[in-house]
Amino acid sequence: MTNPIRQVVAVFCGSKYGTNPIYASDAATLAKELALGGFDIVYGGSKKGIMGDLANSALANGASVTGVIPAMLLAWEHEHESLTKLIITKDMHERKKTMYEMGIAGVVLPGGFGTLDEMFEMLTWNQLSIHDKKIYILNSGGFYDHLIKHMELLSSNGFLYDPLWTRINTFDNPVDLVAALAEDLKIKSQL
Repeated sequence: MTNPIRQVVAVFCGSKYGTNPIYASDAATLAKELALGGFDIVYGGSKKGIMGDLANSALANGASVTGVIPAMLLAWEHEHESLTKLIITKDMHERKKTMYEMGIAGVVLPGGFGTLDEMFEMLTWNQLSIHDKKIYILNSGGFYDHLIKHMELLSSNGFLYDPLWTRINTFDNPVDLVAALAEDLKIKSQL
Protein backbone atom coordinates (compact mmCIF):
# COMPACT_ATOMS: atom_id res chain seq x y z
CA MET A 1 0.00 0.00 0.00
CA THR A 2 1.38 3.40 -0.96
CA ASN A 3 1.14 6.52 1.15
CA PRO A 4 -1.17 9.21 -0.22
CA ILE A 5 0.58 12.22 -1.68
CA ARG A 6 0.86 14.92 0.96
CA GLN A 7 0.14 18.46 -0.12
CA VAL A 8 2.46 21.31 0.81
CA VAL A 9 1.28 24.48 2.53
CA ALA A 10 3.38 27.66 2.45
CA VAL A 11 3.53 29.27 5.90
CA PHE A 12 4.73 32.85 6.38
CA CYS A 13 5.66 34.06 9.86
CA GLY A 14 8.20 35.91 11.97
CA SER A 15 11.73 34.93 12.90
CA LYS A 16 11.08 36.60 16.27
CA TYR A 17 8.65 35.59 19.02
CA GLY A 18 6.80 38.84 19.51
CA THR A 19 5.38 39.84 22.87
CA ASN A 20 2.48 37.41 23.24
CA PRO A 21 3.21 33.71 23.96
CA ILE A 22 0.10 32.73 21.97
CA TYR A 23 2.00 33.47 18.72
CA ALA A 24 4.49 30.64 19.32
CA SER A 25 1.86 28.36 20.82
CA ASP A 26 -0.46 28.80 17.83
CA ALA A 27 2.44 28.29 15.39
CA ALA A 28 3.30 24.96 17.04
CA THR A 29 -0.36 23.89 17.13
CA LEU A 30 -0.86 24.86 13.49
CA ALA A 31 2.18 22.79 12.44
CA LYS A 32 0.97 19.79 14.43
CA GLU A 33 -2.55 20.02 12.96
CA LEU A 34 -1.16 20.39 9.43
CA ALA A 35 1.17 17.41 9.92
CA LEU A 36 -1.56 15.20 11.37
CA GLY A 37 -3.92 16.34 8.60
CA GLY A 38 -1.55 15.07 5.90
CA PHE A 39 0.13 18.33 4.97
CA ASP A 40 3.82 19.15 4.63
CA ILE A 41 5.20 22.65 5.10
CA VAL A 42 7.40 25.09 3.21
CA TYR A 43 8.45 28.12 5.23
CA GLY A 44 11.24 30.70 5.57
CA GLY A 45 13.92 28.31 6.84
CA SER A 46 14.87 29.94 10.15
CA LYS A 47 15.37 28.16 13.45
CA LYS A 48 14.56 31.38 15.35
CA GLY A 49 11.26 32.74 16.65
CA ILE A 50 7.92 31.32 15.70
CA MET A 51 9.48 30.08 12.44
CA GLY A 52 11.60 27.70 14.49
CA ASP A 53 8.70 26.54 16.65
CA LEU A 54 6.60 25.93 13.53
CA ALA A 55 9.31 23.78 11.94
CA ASN A 56 10.09 21.85 15.12
CA SER A 57 6.45 20.99 15.74
CA ALA A 58 5.86 19.92 12.13
CA LEU A 59 8.94 17.70 12.15
CA ALA A 60 8.00 16.19 15.54
CA ASN A 61 4.59 15.27 14.12
CA GLY A 62 5.86 13.58 10.95
CA ALA A 63 5.64 16.33 8.34
CA SER A 64 8.26 17.04 5.73
CA VAL A 65 9.51 20.60 6.20
CA THR A 66 11.28 22.58 3.50
CA GLY A 67 12.98 25.82 4.41
CA VAL A 68 13.61 28.53 1.82
CA ILE A 69 16.12 31.17 2.87
CA PRO A 70 18.09 33.79 0.94
CA ALA A 71 21.87 33.57 1.27
CA MET A 72 21.94 37.09 2.72
CA LEU A 73 19.82 35.98 5.70
CA LEU A 74 21.79 32.88 6.70
CA ALA A 75 23.58 34.73 9.51
CA TRP A 76 20.60 36.89 10.48
CA GLU A 77 17.83 34.28 10.66
CA HIS A 78 20.08 31.26 11.38
CA GLU A 79 18.92 28.46 9.11
CA HIS A 80 17.35 25.41 10.70
CA GLU A 81 19.79 22.49 10.46
CA SER A 82 17.25 19.67 10.97
CA LEU A 83 14.88 20.31 8.08
CA THR A 84 13.88 17.76 5.51
CA LYS A 85 15.26 20.11 2.87
CA LEU A 86 16.83 23.58 2.83
CA ILE A 87 16.77 25.71 -0.32
CA ILE A 88 19.10 28.72 -0.39
CA THR A 89 17.96 31.41 -2.81
CA LYS A 90 19.86 34.37 -4.23
CA ASP A 91 17.40 36.98 -2.88
CA MET A 92 14.09 37.64 -1.13
CA HIS A 93 12.08 37.71 -4.35
CA GLU A 94 13.29 34.25 -5.33
CA ARG A 95 12.47 33.04 -1.81
CA LYS A 96 8.86 34.23 -2.06
CA LYS A 97 8.41 32.89 -5.58
CA THR A 98 9.78 29.49 -4.59
CA MET A 99 7.48 29.27 -1.58
CA TYR A 100 4.41 30.37 -3.58
CA GLU A 101 5.13 27.80 -6.27
CA MET A 102 5.64 24.97 -3.77
CA GLY A 103 2.53 25.62 -1.66
CA ILE A 104 -1.07 24.85 -2.57
CA ALA A 105 -2.18 27.64 -0.22
CA GLY A 106 -0.62 30.34 1.90
CA VAL A 107 -0.98 30.62 5.68
CA VAL A 108 0.05 33.86 7.39
CA LEU A 109 0.96 33.94 11.07
CA PRO A 110 2.13 36.92 13.12
CA GLY A 111 5.35 38.50 11.90
CA GLY A 112 6.99 41.75 10.89
CA PHE A 113 7.56 43.62 7.65
CA GLY A 114 8.80 40.51 5.83
CA THR A 115 5.65 38.57 6.69
CA LEU A 116 3.44 41.45 5.57
CA ASP A 117 5.44 41.78 2.34
CA GLU A 118 4.94 38.08 1.65
CA MET A 119 1.23 38.24 2.37
CA PHE A 120 0.59 41.32 0.23
CA GLU A 121 2.66 40.04 -2.67
CA MET A 122 0.70 36.78 -2.58
CA LEU A 123 -2.57 38.74 -2.49
CA THR A 124 -1.43 40.92 -5.38
CA TRP A 125 -0.39 37.90 -7.47
CA ASN A 126 -3.76 36.34 -6.68
CA GLN A 127 -5.60 39.49 -7.78
CA LEU A 128 -3.59 39.58 -11.03
CA SER A 129 -4.40 35.89 -11.71
CA ILE A 130 -0.75 34.86 -11.46
CA HIS A 131 -2.07 32.15 -9.14
CA ASP A 132 -5.38 31.23 -7.51
CA LYS A 133 -4.16 30.00 -4.15
CA LYS A 134 -6.21 30.87 -1.09
CA ILE A 135 -4.67 32.82 1.74
CA TYR A 136 -5.43 31.96 5.36
CA ILE A 137 -4.59 34.39 8.14
CA LEU A 138 -4.14 33.06 11.66
CA ASN A 139 -5.19 36.03 13.78
CA SER A 140 -3.55 34.80 16.99
CA GLY A 141 -4.56 36.94 19.96
CA GLY A 142 -6.10 39.52 17.61
CA PHE A 143 -2.70 40.29 16.07
CA TYR A 144 -4.18 41.18 12.67
CA ASP A 145 -7.38 42.94 13.86
CA HIS A 146 -6.22 46.40 12.74
CA LEU A 147 -4.88 45.15 9.42
CA ILE A 148 -8.13 43.30 8.70
CA LYS A 149 -10.08 46.49 9.41
CA HIS A 150 -7.80 48.39 7.03
CA MET A 151 -8.27 45.77 4.29
CA GLU A 152 -12.04 46.09 4.80
CA LEU A 153 -11.56 49.85 4.34
CA LEU A 154 -9.76 49.20 1.04
CA SER A 155 -12.76 47.16 -0.06
CA SER A 156 -15.46 49.58 1.12
CA ASN A 157 -13.64 52.48 -0.57
CA GLY A 158 -13.55 50.72 -3.92
CA PHE A 159 -9.84 49.92 -4.22
CA LEU A 160 -10.18 46.14 -4.65
CA TYR A 161 -11.26 44.37 -7.82
CA ASP A 162 -13.08 41.56 -6.04
CA PRO A 163 -14.74 41.22 -2.65
CA LEU A 164 -12.02 40.95 0.03
CA TRP A 165 -13.25 37.67 1.50
CA THR A 166 -13.02 35.78 -1.81
CA ARG A 167 -9.21 35.86 -1.44
CA ILE A 168 -8.64 35.81 2.32
CA ASN A 169 -9.88 33.64 5.15
CA THR A 170 -9.20 34.64 8.76
CA PHE A 171 -9.23 32.40 11.82
CA ASP A 172 -8.65 32.98 15.51
CA ASN A 173 -7.31 29.50 16.16
CA PRO A 174 -5.16 27.02 14.24
CA VAL A 175 -7.51 24.03 14.55
CA ASP A 176 -10.33 25.83 12.73
CA LEU A 177 -7.90 27.12 10.10
CA VAL A 178 -6.59 23.65 9.24
CA ALA A 179 -10.14 22.22 9.14
CA ALA A 180 -11.22 24.97 6.71
CA LEU A 181 -8.10 24.50 4.57
CA ALA A 182 -8.74 20.77 4.29
CA GLU A 183 -12.40 21.35 3.41
CA ASP A 184 -11.55 24.01 0.80
CA LEU A 185 -9.05 21.69 -0.86
CA LYS A 186 -11.53 18.83 -0.83
CA ILE A 187 -14.13 21.01 -2.53
CA LYS A 188 -11.55 22.34 -5.05
CA SER A 189 -10.49 18.79 -5.96
CA GLN A 190 -14.12 17.85 -6.70
CA LEU A 191 -14.60 20.70 -9.19
